[in-house]
Amino acid sequence: MIRRLLATTALLGAATVALAQAMTEGEVRKIDTAQNKITIKHGEIKHLDMPPMGSGMVFRVKDPALLGKVKEGDKVRFMAEKIGSAYTVTAIEVAK
Repeated sequence: MIRRLLATTALLGAATVALAQAMTEGEVRKIDTAQNKITIKHGEIKHLDMPPMGSGMVFRVKDPALLGKVKEGDKVRFMAEKIGSAYTVTAIEVAK
């Protein structure tokens, strides 16, 4: 039982580290709640093979509630994925 618990804890820890590594730093430039879109100036998004976007890039958001977590000008960490033909923010948090 203890071995299973330790194995589960190790897997959760590894998943947390993987998510943190996949998140990209950026700055919110614009929020469009009517269209469920956010413009983020960001660094390289390695898992999408995307270079930094110094002027910002428009992303869709998977969950409109994500837009309520940030405001224009916030430094953020976010996860983006390509869903269909659109680059989509699937997680976002204010950077600490």
